[in-house]
Amino acid sequence: MIRNFKAEIFCRENNLSPKEVDTGDQVWLGRIDRFFRQTSILPPDGDPNEYAAAFEAVYPQARHRRQYIDDAISKGTPCFGHRVLGSLIAAQKADCIFTTNFDPLVEEAAGAANSLLPVEDRARPTVAGIDSSERASRCLRESDWPLVAKLHGDYQSVTIKNTGSELEQQDSRMRHVLVEASQRFGMVFVGYSGRDSSVMEALTSVLREADAFPNGLYWVTSSASKLMPAVTQFLEAAHIAGVDVAVVECKTFDELAADVIKRVDLPKVLMDHIMQAHPEPRLVPVMLPETAALQFPVLRYSAVLIESIPRTARKIILAQSTTTPVVRDLLRAHGCKAVVAANGCELAVFGRDEEVMAILGPDGAKLDGTIVLDPTRDSWALGLLYDALVKALSRHRPLIPRYRRSGHSLVVATQRDGDAPERVQKQAQELAPLRFAYGGPVSGIVQKLNFPFQEGIFLKLEQIEGRWWCGFEPYTFVDIPRTPEGDQAAPGDLPTAERDALGRSVDAKGGDPAGDWRRERWAQKYNKQWASIIDAWAKLLTTTRDGSVRAFNFGDGEGVDAVFAVSTFTGWSRPAHQHDYFDRTK
Repeated sequence: MIRNFKAEIFCRENNLSPKEVDTGDQVWLGRIDRFFRQTSILPPDGDPNEYAAAFEAVYPQARHRRQYIDDAISKGTPCFGHRVLGSLIAAQKADCIFTTNFDPLVEEAAGAANSLLPVEDRARPTVAGIDSSERASRCLRESDWPLVAKLHGDYQSVTIKNTGSELEQQDSRMRHVLVEASQRFGMVFVGYSGRDSSVMEALTSVLREADAFPNGLYWVTSSASKLMPAVTQFLEAAHIAGVDVAVVECKTFDELAADVIKRVDLPKVLMDHIMQAHPEPRLVPVMLPETAALQFPVLRYSAVLIESIPRTARKIILAQSTTTPVVRDLLRAHGCKAVVAANGCELAVFGRDEEVMAILGPDGAKLDGTIVLDPTRDSWALGLLYDALVKALSRHRPLIPRYRRSGHSLVVATQRDGDAPERVQKQAQELAPLRFAYGGPVSGIVQKLNFPFQEGIFLKLEQIEGRWWCGFEPYTFVDIPRTPEGDQAAPGDLPTAERDALGRSVDAKGGDPAGDWRRERWAQKYNKQWASIIDAWAKLLTTTRDGSVRAFNFGDGEGVDAVFAVSTFTGWSRPAHQHDYFDRTK
């Protein structure tokens, strides 16, 4: 209320609209505080008379002050603390309540609690204001408890105390009730500022009696350091008078109420009523899930896990330094299918020793045991494993490897003249899942262009977070004949087509004559179709007898084979729970 009153005065004195001022904004609050520090319109911040002066400055007429109180109270609802206090009254655990508030929340809370009890057990409070103080006197004389006494009046009363002059004097009857009750009971002060001189004088007068506050005096505040001087003086005087005095720090009325009901026995129906309004705790115990949050992660990667890779290859010492392409072309010219990588005068080889040495031996090459492969450090070792993996994945499958400097690929094999019927049938069975996933043939002729096409995948071997993965990208390969400008290709003549940086077909003029056809072929393949295509390729690449693929599969002692252990599952977007990210101790 003080903050709102100050904002009203600030707007009035500075000719501002209240709509322009946000009292919840610290910037505006700072401006308002600076304004009042520089003027003498109101007492200083924290002064006991600050509330009364601000209220009277904004609403000089008593009827306007009553209207303001009435409007504010109409928006109020009982809080958790009110439910507790009302239940204590209904259960006859609290006999006498004094309040400087105008609202009816205490009696409303008591009425709600009483309605839950049997009629014979109910304790309805008597409510007395300063214009009905005779009720309070009667309750005191007859010990007719419980009593709720409104020291500043009720919001429905004609007389309520708000301004300085109104708060200077306390109604004599209500003052008498307050003094007499202080001599009978102990008293707990909750959320009371001590701004009212009349109330504080009445309480101080009790200390002159021998039996003041016989059951002690407890002053509950959010912070002991924020007690007003009048309160501090009163507590010190009470202590000197022999009263058991205690200052209790508690942030809110709700917190105090929650602590009180832990020590007080209430009927179960009242406890249930109270707990219905208990605020949700900020920290609550939770059960950690013991199963995966999702059975299927959100995204599936077109990549299979390589669980193990070859660690060694055959080492051959050459008479002179050379390069990998030179050795590869030499072996291919002699029909040797070994996989090689040159590193100066050393050669790392996967293949049959006898075949390789028959070609390289005459030039002074010598076998020298094995060489350790470290693909994370040596690019030649990574290249060797990349070549060997492509060869291993194509072996005994209806796939044809295509080796390019820009990246290797696999394409589905097409039927050739002279193939045995058994071979054709087996190949058709192995490619059936691919045809189903693609929704049609996986090889054939491009309409209107008459270029052969084959479905395939680009392959990539890379290490991610300490694991080796073989990524594959589905792509439709089209063989576009490359002929001298102006010449016509003879029917059936399919020379090697030009390739772009990714190994895709382009014609000699730099365009892709099959680009529109290829885009149209893939345009209708959405998530469901893509998932089927990835699944079909993954199964084709990883279905083996023992979970591994080999580049050669020859006996021991014949050479060094490239053996890769492959997982039958593709990668998923959800990280493993053993990932370092989930380790909060680091």
